[in-house]
Order: sequence, then structure tokens, then C-alpha cells
Amino acid sequence: TKMSIYSTVVTEIGPNAKEFLAEDMMVLFGDDAPEALRPYCFLIEQNALEQDIQLGHALVIGDDSYRVTAVGNVVNKNLRDLGHITINFSGETVAELAGSLYVEHKTVNEIAEGTIIKITETVG
Repeated sequence: TKMSIYSTVVTEIGPNAKEFLAEDMMVLFGDDAPEALRPYCFLIEQNALEQDIQLGHALVIGDDSYRVTAVGNVVNKNLRDLGHITINFSGETVAELAGSLYVEHKTVNEIAEGTIIKITETVG
């Protein structure tokens, strides 16, 4: 079974957020994102992270699942404290950026307000 360790919903999409998506990146931030960054973010509900994100976990966006390939060393802290991580869809296995979660390289489908984003323990 897919045990969810984190679940949130996209509440607002900054006007420039999809420009990052074109570069295979997605910036998530809780509702208290700094004003200067808001235009570039997918704003989310700041919810509890039940356990640390690890390799082998999956990022689920709507109906699509992406295997986690690398976890930056402040990803878990930032997600807990700020609801803030950058998702990098490059499939890289070395987390060059401390605040980035790296997942397998796959097409990212349309993300809208109300899209649910989850981290699950197994890829389904």
C-alpha cells in the first residue's frame, strides 16, 4: 500500500511559476511565502511532514507519480518549517542544492489550484 507521509493542496499559482516548470523545476511555498518570491511559487497549505523524505519514496502530483532520486539536506526541515522546497524533475542522483528534492525525469502535466501533492512511502 502507498502510505502517505505528506499531503497538501495547491492554493495559488504565481504568474511566473510555470516558467520554472518549463525548466523542469517547481517551487513550493507555504502561504507565508515572501512577497518577492510569491510570483514564482506554487503556494500550498503548510501541512505536517510525518517522517523524513527518503530515496525510494514517491512524489505524487495529482494522478502522476515520480520516484525520489535525491534529497537535499535541508528539504525536510524547510518543508516542515516553511512549506518550502524546490522540486527538480531532472532525475539527478546527487542533490547539488540543499533545498531541492530531485525526482525522476518525466513530463509534468497541468497543475491547477486544488491539485493535491503528496509524498508516499512506495511508488504506485
